[in-house]
Amino acid sequence: MERKTDIELTSIETMDPKPRSFANTNANAILIQEDDIETPYGNLHVAIQGDRSKQAILTFHDIGLNHVTCFQGFFSYSEMQPILRHFCVFHVNAPGQEDGALHLKPEHDALGNPQSLGSRFVYPDMDQLADAIHHVVEHYGLKTFIGFGVGAGANILTRYELNHHEKVDSLILVNPTASKSGWIEWGYQKMNSWYLYSGQLTSFTEEYLLWHWFGKKTRWTNHDLIHTYQEYIKTLNAQNLSLFIETFLKRSDLNIVREMDPMRKVSARTIRCRSLILTGDDSPHMDEAVEMNGRMLPEETDFMKIADCGGMPLEEQPGKTCEAFRLFLQGMGYVPSLVQKHSAAAANNQLHSLETKLHPPVLV
Repeated sequence: MERKTDIELTSIETMDPKPRSFANTNANAILIQEDDIETPYGNLHVAIQGDRSKQAILTFHDIGLNHVTCFQGFFSYSEMQPILRHFCVFHVNAPGQEDGALHLKPEHDALGNPQSLGSRFVYPDMDQLADAIHHVVEHYGLKTFIGFGVGAGANILTRYELNHHEKVDSLILVNPTASKSGWIEWGYQKMNSWYLYSGQLTSFTEEYLLWHWFGKKTRWTNHDLIHTYQEYIKTLNAQNLSLFIETFLKRSDLNIVREMDPMRKVSARTIRCRSLILTGDDSPHMDEAVEMNGRMLPEETDFMKIADCGGMPLEEQPGKTCEAFRLFLQGMGYVPSLVQKHSAAAANNQLHSLETKLHPPVLV
């Protein structure tokens, strides 16, 4: 048998990869303005990205996140840059959820009425948060906008569309829900809220937040991404988050219906703008997204399930999500000249990995 020669790699220096960090990206360099907009329901921190003369995209984040941790990675993705040159993004943060937020003061409630000493800050409910968005829209003089919401943010933007249809050009909803919280969600979130309001970031709360954002599969397959968000959880303002969780937990049903009768459809409570529902095939919120899709108008709604993805497609599959985002915008008449830079074969492979279901039948 031939003897193999040992080779000593003396000139090779190993380098550990830099850990991912929200502070390490250059997204802040393209933010042109950050404002605190005063509303009757508390101040909303708004970060503006892009040329304000362009068509507006308004984002709203999920529970436990803010505009940085929910959208920064996706909007910093290289293939998103040609798209962003045609839009101005207004990132809206729920009261007390932005980076470095101080404790929400209990001296006044959400309507500005004085409270007794030691009382708890009254966080606005989901409908009030939707109304607070209208104050942001009026403050910046936005004629129309494209709503882009994740989780709780998707629910809030949907409520806004139901009350101000003329202001919403279209909706992109990631892991949306149209119903009230179930018993299992209520039990877990109630316990989380209690721990968080007492200032405790327990392992139970950490595990639940990671499951809510990513689901089971991603939790054990994408360790770098999970580690980044584990470190982020340690920086959360626990009390402020507990108030936001309580509000999301007490959400009411949207009461939207898919009315097929032409006469009744005119007055039915439903989302009338062009909408895209987006979720991962391993998302923990798949059932809620499918249920909401079944209650929306099929001629106005696209449902897209991204393969090899958990609950956060913006972070787990930014390439596929960007392609879905671009195709949806082009279907609305925006950025018609943009094409994917990959070869035709690569484009076909990427599109085949998107499980798309257009105009699905009524769910029974």
